[in-house]
Amino acid sequence: MRNILFIILCFASATTFAQEDLDKLIHIEDPKNEKVTATFKSGNLINLKTTETIHRNEMDFRVDHRFGDIAGSAGGAKNFFGLDNSTDIRIGFDYGLLDNLNIGIARAKGATEVRQLYEGNLKYRFLEQTVDNGVPVSVAFFGSTTVSGMEAAEDKQSAASFTRFSDRLSYVTQLIIARKFSSNFSLTVVPSYLHRNYTAYNDQNDLFALGLGGRAKVSNRIAVVADYIFPFRKSSNKKYREEVTGQRYYNALGVGLEMDTGGHIFHLNFTNATAIQESQFISETNSAWGKGQFRWGFSIARRFNFNKK
Repeated sequence: MRNILFIILCFASATTFAQEDLDKLIHIEDPKNEKVTATFKSGNLINLKTTETIHRNEMDFRVDHRFGDIAGSAGGAKNFFGLDNSTDIRIGFDYGLLDNLNIGIARAKGATEVRQLYEGNLKYRFLEQTVDNGVPVSVAFFGSTTVSGMEAAEDKQSAASFTRFSDRLSYVTQLIIARKFSSNFSLTVVPSYLHRNYTAYNDQNDLFALGLGGRAKVSNRIAVVADYIFPFRKSSNKKYREEVTGQRYYNALGVGLEMDTGGHIFHLNFTNATAIQESQFISETNSAWGKGQFRWGFSIARRFNFNKK
């Protein structure tokens, strides 16, 4: 009897260890902890950032370009519908320190009085949506510091009449909240805060904004993307701008197509924002869709992998 009991115990133990080894071999994971992947295809929509990060030891090279107005007084056939002009150009590199932590540098032309922009940024995704909705959203922090390298303007009321180095600095922080509702649709909400050390006369140094963006998949390679940014600007500031300069502030709205070519992510977009940097399009979008002051734009991103094989 004892021998039979001993054999049964040995058999049960062997079965248990064999099952554990099999689970490890086929990488069975608890579905409650399975992460949702590819909420978005890229770290950017049109104007807004997404929660996507690149993997550790990968580098993302990205070029963004904005042309001139398609229609309106500054557009039309005489300027080849804006293609003869360039309002802003940005070239940037992002590097993955960890799978959820990226750092980046960029240089942009600038589309306001403040030009020649150099940026350092960081994105950290600290929460990921799970398949069972135990964690319903992904959340990332984005922060950037931008410095202008242009010569200071002589007009003392200009936003570029710098007297100290610190006048050249601006800062942006964003909390990016995203949810993948299905394999075909994702949505993001982006509360944002902008601080500019120096502004034009009677402009705001501090500005809060709320961004909303989405991606709708059309096919395996193509998706429609859109985003909208609403700055919470003081009414007195808006009134002063209109009365003194004759210009109005508008909210940045962008729509476009996202194409995955297999090696690149290519965006063809339309937006009324002339600037690419958050420090400028949040606070100083002066173009209106209704006046034909929207433009062609594109971005192309290429990822490089430096992991040892």
